[in-house]
Amino acid sequence: MTIVSFLSRHRRVLVLCAATAALHFVTIGWLAARIGTTETPRALVPMTVTAQLRPALPPRTQAAQRQAEAPAADTAPVQPRPHRPAAPVSAPRIAAPFDAVPEPVPEAAPETVTELVQAAAAVPPPANIGPVPAQAGAAPEAPAVQSLAAAAEPIAGRRFRVNLPPSANFELEVRRTDADGTKWNGSADMHWQTDGSTYKVGLEVGISMLVARVALLELASEGTIDDAGIAPVKLTEKRRSRSQTATHFDHEGKRITFSASTAAVPMATGAQDKATVPFQLAAIGRGDVNQFGSDIDIQVGEDREAMVYRFVLVGEEELETKMGRLVTWRLARPPRPGSYNARLDIWLAPSLDWYPVQIRNTERSGAVTTQTVTKILRPAS
Repeated sequence: MTIVSFLSRHRRVLVLCAATAALHFVTIGWLAARIGTTETPRALVPMTVTAQLRPALPPRTQAAQRQAEAPAADTAPVQPRPHRPAAPVSAPRIAAPFDAVPEPVPEAAPETVTELVQAAAAVPPPANIGPVPAQAGAAPEAPAVQSLAAAAEPIAGRRFRVNLPPSANFELEVRRTDADGTKWNGSADMHWQTDGSTYKVGLEVGISMLVARVALLELASEGTIDDAGIAPVKLTEKRRSRSQTATHFDHEGKRITFSASTAAVPMATGAQDKATVPFQLAAIGRGDVNQFGSDIDIQVGEDREAMVYRFVLVGEEELETKMGRLVTWRLARPPRPGSYNARLDIWLAPSLDWYPVQIRNTERSGAVTTQTVTKILRPAS
C-alpha cells in the first residue's frame, strides 16, 4: 500500500483530528485568558500625598556637658542637670556698649560684688585676660537715673516672683586687666546660706603674689527672706588699706543708712546690697524665667548711697569653665550716665539652680575684672 492510497483512504480521519487539535488550542487559549494565566495590566489607583509645613526652631546652643567633682568629706559637689529649653521670653535687648574714658584706676568708685579693690602702688601681680569687646547693634542709651538719696518719700519697687536657690559654697578664679594693661590673677571664695527665713552671703577676694595671697576685698551680708526675696539688714565691706564700712537696711522705717556718709535713702521694695544682687537675680529666674523678658530694676545700697541698677537680658551663652561647658543666661547692667559708669555682666546657670557662675565688671576706664566659678559645693544634709 502506497502513502498516497493510505492518505486517500483516511482523509476524513486526518481532517477530523486536525480540526479537533485546533479547537483544543483555541479553547485552551480562551481559558487561560479567563483564569489569569496570562498577565493583564491592572487599573492604576490614584495616590493622595499630603505635606505639612513647620516653622524652624530658633538656633540654640549645645547642651551642657557634665563633669564629676570629687566630693569633700562634709560637702557634696553640684553637677549640672541636662539643659532643657527655657520658657519663651520676648526678644532680648542687646546692652549698649560705652566709650572707654581714661581715668586713674585707683580713683574709680566701687560698683558691685565683682569689683576688686583698685591696685595699690606696691602690688603689681600678673594675670591673663583682655578687655571685653563692645557689642554691635547697641540699643539707644537709657536716660539718666538720679541717685535716690534726694528722694523724700519711700519708693515703690517692682515685686518679682522669686524662688531662692539652695545653700552652696563657691570657689572662683579671678582675673583682672587694669586700664594701663597691668594684669592680675587671684581667687575668691563665696558662700550663700539660707534656711528659708534668713540668709547670709560672704565673699573674700585675693590676688596671688609670688608665693603669697593678698586679701583685697571682704563682703558680708545678712538679713531675712520675705515675699519679695532677699531682704538685707546689714552689709559690711572691708577693702585693703581702708576702714570697714557698713550699710543698714531699716525695713520698718523704709530707709537705707550708711556708716560712711550721713545720707538716709528711702528704701524700695526688693532693695538689695552689692553682695546679694546675683542671688536675687537667681531667685527671679527660678521664680519665673519670663520676668527676664523686660528690664529688671533693683535698688542697690552701696557704701555711701543707693541707686537703681537696670539689668537687661543679653541672651543664652555657653560658658567654658573648669566645671565643664555650662549653658548660661547672661544679664547685663549697662552704664547709665548720671548714675553709674561701669558695666556689670552676670551669667546664671539654669542647670545649676540658676547660680551665678560668672560675674564681670567693666569699668569706665576700660579695666575688666572677671570671676568664674571653678567648683560649687553644697553642705551635706
